[in-house]
Amino acid sequence: MQQQLTDIRERMIVALDFSTLDEVKKCIEPLQGHIRYVKVGMELAYAEGPAIVSFLKEKGLNVFLDLKVHDIPNTAKGAMRSLARLGADMVNVHAAGGVAMMAAAREGLEQGTAAGAARPLLIGVTMLTSTGLQTMNQELAIPGAVEDVVVHYARMTKQAGLDGVVASPLEVPMIKKAAGDAFVTVTPGIRPLGADQGDQTRITTPEQAFRLGSDYLVIGRAITGAKDPVGVWQSIVAAVEKDRS
Repeated sequence: MQQQLTDIRERMIVALDFSTLDEVKKCIEPLQGHIRYVKVGMELAYAEGPAIVSFLKEKGLNVFLDLKVHDIPNTAKGAMRSLARLGADMVNVHAAGGVAMMAAAREGLEQGTAAGAARPLLIGVTMLTSTGLQTMNQELAIPGAVEDVVVHYARMTKQAGLDGVVASPLEVPMIKKAAGDAFVTVTPGIRPLGADQGDQTRITTPEQAFRLGSDYLVIGRAITGAKDPVGVWQSIVAAVEKDRS
């Protein structure tokens, strides 16, 4: 299911972390013609409902619907069957739900995809980039290193037949080694040089993320919260293209 992407802008996903359609319109209007891919998370999806996906698709944008499905296999299967009808280009589940749940979700997504249409990319969330070692070990009671758990989840995700995972860019080389170069990596925790770290702990710059092998980058507040979002976007693209030349 991995797409062949030649334009770096098709691989950078702008996170629309808003709660209203008006905020979305205000954000994407100046960025129209620049950005190609956006992410709709829980806050926006729950506030605006399925119509937000249709609105963004009508604007010519690819949509990553980030709802992190995590339930018993039968419920996950039904949820994905429903989500398949919305027209998103990428959806996800929590890898912590296990192989059976992820496989059921994939089956539901395939069942819900219209005949002749390509199903959305389905990826598994490994460990949230806001989760550090202390939180994972002490609060979640998961022993070991974060990287080892992420790689374990990536192997589970591949076993379930999914297309890839969400992880920190720092873990991408290990994931690719364990699951293969074609296994898609979607990486939040991206901060351009000088940007505020926010609530993320395992982060890199866009240039570093691509250098590490990330397939897609998710960038939010550094762009959407900027006084000049177009200028920030263009500077990120220029920095990445220079680094890759």
